[in-house]
Amino acid sequence: MRVLVTGGAGFIGSHIVTALAQAGHEPRVLDLRPTAGGVRGDVRDPGTVAKALHGVHAVCHQAAMVGLGKGFTDAAAYVGTNDLGTAVLLEQMAGAGVPHLVLAGSMVVYGEGRYRCPEHGVVRPGPRTVAALDAGRFEPPCPRCGAELEPGLVPEDAPADPRNVYATTKLAQEHLAAVWARACGGRAISLRYHNVYGGGMPRDTPYAGVASFFRSALEAGRPPRVFEDGGQRRDFVHVTDVAAAGVAALEAVGERPPGELRAYNTGSGDPHTVGQMARALADAFGGPAPVVTGEYRLGDVRHITASSRRLREELGWRPRVGFAQGMAAFARAPLAAG
Repeated sequence: MRVLVTGGAGFIGSHIVTALAQAGHEPRVLDLRPTAGGVRGDVRDPGTVAKALHGVHAVCHQAAMVGLGKGFTDAAAYVGTNDLGTAVLLEQMAGAGVPHLVLAGSMVVYGEGRYRCPEHGVVRPGPRTVAALDAGRFEPPCPRCGAELEPGLVPEDAPADPRNVYATTKLAQEHLAAVWARACGGRAISLRYHNVYGGGMPRDTPYAGVASFFRSALEAGRPPRVFEDGGQRRDFVHVTDVAAAGVAALEAVGERPPGELRAYNTGSGDPHTVGQMARALADAFGGPAPVVTGEYRLGDVRHITASSRRLREELGWRPRVGFAQGMAAFARAPLAAG
């Protein structure tokens, strides 16, 4: 199968390209960075996209502006890159008759994760306030009685509730892909990635993930700075496992019913706190030890971990890299330029 991988020279995309080739497929890269045998250009340029789509059977859309960013000062850049880029790609896919799409989705579309109140059951807390965060009250309370909540795993049918610009653009990408599928009889899968880490992550930038922040600090001889109290729960999944999920989705998407998008949470199934991740990474690197700062980023969420049961059961995917093994390898893995 010939697969166009947009953003195929990036962190996750490059691992997907490798995994596709190892599985006997023929990946073609579209990226702003030059690659051997790839197409160099912007996914927002219709002519470049049309050229890249020639003769392909499926698209794995990884090109995106990622991370929490700088509050609202880069909103137009996020929308222009993520949503306009996706619209141009889908428009050209419709014209070229390319029927299969695997999209790099994100767990950020859920906003705050799943919570249970002892009295009111499953509830959806609102955004955390500046006053609460400034006072160090990081846990979202029950919106009905104010009680302490128990975080749990989020299923794919949970309501979408994006809490920042990046999350909003990722949800819009899914909506665009669903509309394309219905209008063109296409088949689409969105892999809602959790906190992906591993070799080749970009260095410390406002758009990098927390694992990259910590790894960059350690390399510079600085302690990782853990925001809030370090108790934020996440699912850290190794990039090679994510790449394997991408291959599994591309091989399965043609069997999906036409005219719909199917979403799959893509995580390790083994949640850890940000503080635990910082300590594991620092220990594997050899220090310095993390520092818990109490700082916060408005628009970030407290707990977001999801069930990847659907992906395991329907596509037969299983993560292979455990948390301790992955962090030990990541502590010495090379990082890419930001």
